[in-house]
Amino acid sequence: MGKPNTQRRDLMREQLAHLAAKLMAEDGIVDHAFAKRKAARQLGAADTQHLPSNQEVDEALHSYRLLYQQDSHPGILYQLREEALDAMRLFATFHPYLTGSVLSGTAGEQSDINLMLFSDDEKAVLLFLLKHNIEFEDNEWITRIGGHEETVPSYTMTSESGTQIHIIVLPENALHSGSRHPETHADIAAVEALLGD
Repeated sequence: MGKPNTQRRDLMREQLAHLAAKLMAEDGIVDHAFAKRKAARQLGAADTQHLPSNQEVDEALHSYRLLYQQDSHPGILYQLREEALDAMRLFATFHPYLTGSVLSGTAGEQSDINLMLFSDDEKAVLLFLLKHNIEFEDNEWITRIGGHEETVPSYTMTSESGTQIHIIVLPENALHSGSRHPETHADIAAVEALLGD
């Protein structure tokens, strides 16, 4: 008897993913959790524990943008990727990688650019920003490195167009940890290739 209930739950989960994607695409929401909670409230399922994963929302967002934003979205994405590449070239000495929605293709006008830099000298990126008179806010980021949580430096800059660029600085051994995958992490050459398509 448990089967129909599972199917109904999966249908609700799918509806939540699609509504969350629509909210992200149309309202410029960039926080997956916020979009999912708002979608659940709108569908009358605010108490659900069965929210879709970020990946399910991203898949729905890809579909939504292909269907409803095929004229505007490619240009917005191209511009964000160009800005990301400019920043990556600026920080080339730190082996930058692009991650997040600008790489995956789900980014919209309000999206941020997310970069990972690598240096064993925690202050090197800070000194680089200061030396080049780049305005930034500094912060910290908690990430998993080699199986345990570490706090690493993070910096946020704003590009000329107003896009926020978030940078986290990881130790160099994280660069060779094997956790970089082409679909989730792109170096300068990979972003150049994306823009060349």
